[in-house]
Amino acid sequence: MCGTCGCSDTGKATVVDLRTGSHTHIDADGNAHHHGPAHRHEHPHVHEPIHAHGHAHGEEHHHHHGHAHDSGARQGGHADHARGVTMTLEEAVLQKNDTLAMRNRAWFRGREILALNLVSSPGSGKTALLERTIRDRYQTLPFYVIEGDQQTVHDAERIRATGAPSVQVNTGTGCHLEADMVMHGLRALKPTSRSVVMIENVGNLVCPALFDLGETAKVAILSVTEGEDKPVKYPHMFRASRLMILNKIDLLPYVDFDVDRCLDYARQVNPDIEILQMSVRSGDGLEGWYEWLDRELRSASDSAFA
Repeated sequence: MCGTCGCSDTGKATVVDLRTGSHTHIDADGNAHHHGPAHRHEHPHVHEPIHAHGHAHGEEHHHHHGHAHDSGARQGGHADHARGVTMTLEEAVLQKNDTLAMRNRAWFRGREILALNLVSSPGSGKTALLERTIRDRYQTLPFYVIEGDQQTVHDAERIRATGAPSVQVNTGTGCHLEADMVMHGLRALKPTSRSVVMIENVGNLVCPALFDLGETAKVAILSVTEGEDKPVKYPHMFRASRLMILNKIDLLPYVDFDVDRCLDYARQVNPDIEILQMSVRSGDGLEGWYEWLDRELRSASDSAFA
C-alpha cells in the first residue's frame, strides 16, 4: 500500500469549511481539534511528515548510525523484522479504515445519500466535471462536495463559486483520502437526505484504490491526453470502480489516443465496468452522465429500505 510511495497514513489532515473559514485538524489518533475563522490562513498548514508504516524516520536513523559491521545474516534479520512490522501496521491501518468506512456507508444509506468517490490522475478534469455537473443540475439535485488535496484550497474555492456547500481536506503528506477524513468532512457539511455527496480524491491512481471511504461507488476519470493503457497499468483502481469516464473527447483529433484499445483494456480489468465518453468543455456526452446520476440516486433511495 503506501509503503510504495512513502506517504503518511496517520493523518495530519486539515478540514477547511469554506463557508465559515473554520479549521479542523485531525491528529494521528483521529481526534479532531477545531479552530475558528480567526485561524484561517491564506495557505493551509503544511504538516511535518509523520511516517506511519514504521519504515521511515526511525529506520533511516537505525541504518545510518552504526551497524555497518553487522553480518549479512544479521542485516537480513533486521530487514525481515522491519518488513513484518510494516505489514502489521499496514494491515492495522486498513482494518481501522474499513471499520470507519462501514460506519460512513451506513450513515449514507440511512439518509438515502448517493456518495461518489471521484478518482483519477492529476489533470483529468475531475474538478471541471464537478463544476459543470453542479451548475447544470443544482436546481434539481442538492450537491455537497468534499475536496481532497495535499496543500491548497484552490479546487474547493472553484466548487464554492458554484454555490454548492464544500469543505477542503488537506492531507499534508498523504496521497489519498481516508474514511475518518470523510467523516470529519461530513460533520462540517451536514448533507441533507436524498442528496449527492461528491468526494474528489487526491489526484493519484494507486493508494485511493485501497482505501474505502464508505462511498456508494468509485468513479474513475481518464482523459484522452493520458495513455490508453492506464486501466492495465493501474488495474486495482479500475477494478474497484463502477464507472469509468473517458473525458476530453473533443481533443481526439489532436492527440494520439486509441479509444477502442482503452475501452478494451478497461473491460479486461473489470468486465462489469460502465463506461461513458464525454467532453466536459463542449458538453458532449454529459446527458449520459446525468442519467447515470439520476439512476444511482434512485438506487440509493431504494436500497435504504432493502
